[in-house]
Amino acid sequence: MHILVTGGCGYKGTVLIPKLLARGYKVTLVDTLWFGNFLEPHINLNVLQVDIRNIDDIPMQNVDIIIHLASVANDPCGDLDPKLTWEIGALATMQLADKAVRNSVKQFIYASSGSVYGVKEEDQVTEDLELKPISEYNKTKMVAERVLLSYSDKMIVQVIRPATVCGCSSRMRLDVSVNMLTMQALTNGLITVFGGKQTRPNIHIDDITDVYLHLIDKKDSMQGIYNAGFENISILEIANMVANHVPTKISVTESNDPRSYRVNSDKLLSTGFVPKKSVEDAITEICERHHKGNLKNEDRFHNLKWMQATVFK
Repeated sequence: MHILVTGGCGYKGTVLIPKLLARGYKVTLVDTLWFGNFLEPHINLNVLQVDIRNIDDIPMQNVDIIIHLASVANDPCGDLDPKLTWEIGALATMQLADKAVRNSVKQFIYASSGSVYGVKEEDQVTEDLELKPISEYNKTKMVAERVLLSYSDKMIVQVIRPATVCGCSSRMRLDVSVNMLTMQALTNGLITVFGGKQTRPNIHIDDITDVYLHLIDKKDSMQGIYNAGFENISILEIANMVANHVPTKISVTESNDPRSYRVNSDKLLSTGFVPKKSVEDAITEICERHHKGNLKNEDRFHNLKWMQATVFK
């Protein structure tokens, strides 16, 4: 089987690609490489430095499945250049889907975002609720979902709305809540919590990458939109969990980010998917990697800092 992965050198892709290769798949990876390439070379892996807006540069001959991870990831980065965010998040996704159909690609898996729901008062956020995205990043995700679903009569379309991802990757991210708070404790002995009461869903990076494998296996028996998040925890609760592992103080300040929601993933669980890891596991793994000297607080692991210093310098 031949799989095309966009954004495959990113945080999730760097964990997903080795899993695909371990199954014996041939993998073509396209990525701008803004954040580098942390993947080991492999006989079945072809890494192409390509901007997905240049659709003619993306090879699709004999591709069976596309896993579309590429985006200008997270809200602050998306706001740096809204035009770029829309071109990559929405326009390029439309062109990718159109080319996929023209090349008889059978299956298209899209990494959307659980943040497309915006601020929700409902106790359980299910896939059928109205979408009210706040940021440019999440507005492009909403539009891209609609675009892709319009092709569902021509190929299998599967949209995943992941919770905030946590845990270790060679291409680490230290600007997502669990990872960020853990690193603050390890390096400063102080965790700064903005607000603290906002509840956010979380998912371990091993589980979200396993979700993509699950979708590959399920083929047309799973189509449409699926939430993927299994621990709805407040930011302050996460900070206290970190404090159980690392001696640290916790400082709570006001936040201008009102997003708070509890994701319900029963639809995904009903297909037989079983999560294997937790926020607690992510905290433990980050601590272990840091103690061994294999993880440091580097600018390249903070998307906004790195993009400001390199892409928008």
